[in-house]
Amino acid sequence: MENVTWSEPADRRRGRELVVLLHGYGSGERAMERLFAALPATAVGAAMRGPLDVGGSSGWFLLDPLLNSNTGEVLESALLLLSRLDRMRAEYGFTGVSLAGFSQGMAMAATVLRLRPQDFRAVVGLSGWIPRNDLLAAAEPLPVRVPFFWGRDRRDLVINADAVAHTQEWLEENTALTARTYSDMGHAIGAREISDVEVFLRRYLATDTP
Repeated sequence: MENVTWSEPADRRRGRELVVLLHGYGSGERAMERLFAALPATAVGAAMRGPLDVGGSSGWFLLDPLLNSNTGEVLESALLLLSRLDRMRAEYGFTGVSLAGFSQGMAMAATVLRLRPQDFRAVVGLSGWIPRNDLLAAAEPLPVRVPFFWGRDRRDLVINADAVAHTQEWLEENTALTARTYSDMGHAIGAREISDVEVFLRRYLATDTP
């Protein structure tokens, strides 16, 4: 599939857990490759590129510095992503699917979760936020509480205080939340955070080696 970097070659993907990795705004799929190290032996990672061109890089939907976005654009991108995931499932017969997103990638992962909560085994959100969406909120809380790891630096200047407060409220009301904060990390993915993500994924994904 186009614009996807895999952690394993095609002949080692079938019948395993899939972890889909979603990059931030103005980035690309290769920025998420460092999270391959956090995947259990039972899982294969697929770092995907967002469909939006951002000055030669990529994103999932347009947003302003206050993290405001168009609800229709967010949902359109999420539905496109779900369609890509459905094709991956059909091609490789994955036993389960989880999501991991950084910054805007966390926003996209959460939106996909809100659309099909029963489809996902676990979600990892790093230095990101939950977009406000009155349409989806009307059908919440979600019918299942999917395990959700939320990692961030309290002094992250990119994610504003209102977005953090809304994100925390939504996660507490809709997911089985594991929240961690880190110092001196900023708006980035830290080494200690990756170690915690590895522990989280090993707990909630299957443990038998394929």
